[in-house]
Amino acid sequence: MTSADDYRVLVIDDHPLFRKGVRQLIDMDERLQWVGEASNGAEGLHRVRTQRPDLVLLDLNMRGMSGIETLSAIKQFAPDTSVVMLTVSDAPEDLVAAIRAGADGYLLKDTEPEVLLERIGAALFGEWVISPSLSGALARGLRDEARGQHRQAASLTEREGAILGALARGLSNKLIARELDITEGTVKVHVRNLLKKLDFRSRLEAAVWAVEHGYKGD
Repeated sequence: MTSADDYRVLVIDDHPLFRKGVRQLIDMDERLQWVGEASNGAEGLHRVRTQRPDLVLLDLNMRGMSGIETLSAIKQFAPDTSVVMLTVSDAPEDLVAAIRAGADGYLLKDTEPEVLLERIGAALFGEWVISPSLSGALARGLRDEARGQHRQAASLTEREGAILGALARGLSNKLIARELDITEGTVKVHVRNLLKKLDFRSRLEAAVWAVEHGYKGD
């Protein structure tokens, strides 16, 4: 039995056995409601439109429409849907591409089941999630991409700077709003503005940059 408080989860992956395993895992958590699955990007987009999930677990390498293309399309028409990549690839370039396309997380398929459920829960509460083993790859990938680019946090307002510092600490919008005594809606506006000023496409990318540069926003 499900309730109105359940978080709706959709899986897009071209391996039937893997989809079955993920469904069994989702069914173990009473907070989560399995609402469907898709074997390719095009089918996945249709199901996202009709099912309106809270979270999509998305494979990276699929036949036809790639995971990155699917992710970009989802973020175009359902920007509030969390999308976490669930893949076998630990390549820095794939990780960076997913972040640039707006992914809310990047997890490896060999993640322990209990850890995977914990990370899924964190993503649903607005935190960006990543497999611990990928932290070094992420830093290398973003550092390589950022060479030759010049970003200045000085262009940010005081409030935007404080929020960037909060992102660097991994805080969700809800926790940032509570810490700064403002609404979540206001946090979203400031996050959108600072991403535009610093030419980032996702909060995860901004957070990693801030950590790499020792930025604390104070």
